[in-house]
Amino acid sequence: MSELPANLYAVIGSSSQSLALHVARQLHEESILTGRLNQAIGKDNIHDVNLSLRGWNSYDEQRRGKINSDIAFIALKFGAPELDALLKEVIKPAVAELGFGLVDMRDVTQPGIIDNVMRDQIRQAPFVLVDLTHDNLGAYWEAGYAEGLGKPVLYICEKNKFDNAKTHFDVNHCTTVMWGGEKTKRDFAKELQATIRNSSVIFPRN
Repeated sequence: MSELPANLYAVIGSSSQSLALHVARQLHEESILTGRLNQAIGKDNIHDVNLSLRGWNSYDEQRRGKINSDIAFIALKFGAPELDALLKEVIKPAVAELGFGLVDMRDVTQPGIIDNVMRDQIRQAPFVLVDLTHDNLGAYWEAGYAEGLGKPVLYICEKNKFDNAKTHFDVNHCTTVMWGGEKTKRDFAKELQATIRNSSVIFPRN
């Protein structure tokens, strides 16, 4: 663009155009924006404005949610007693040992439209766990949304269900950590932790 648009302050939630210009100057100094500063008396502006390569990278990271919190997200069927117990007694403690919190939508009290709140939780998450035991359509949708953002998505499933009926063919070839059957809860926890640790996205290799 040739210069900052007159309505920029409204678009970014600034109280005035001068404050929006101040923000733009800061971004320019941080090499997020490129452009020519014009500090004429009575009318400052920036001309030939664009995002720098660093700016585009930052924009893409923001859009995909790659600037993360340490709170991971789990998608699952609600109200399944065995799975709820596993989540409380095994999955959350196992994830906590790796330095991450873990929430599902029942843990979130943020106001707003629930679909948008869920999207925000997934965008901020460093990774997403998805339980496919009950073929829950919501869990599949949340997995697809996370995959589309480029998030690490790790699947879990009850072993007998997976052995007898599989999961949807689009994901049944993906790494899936089994729980239940003859596997102990401790063995499941160790395998889950190893799978998370082995993700180079979650734990980058030096």
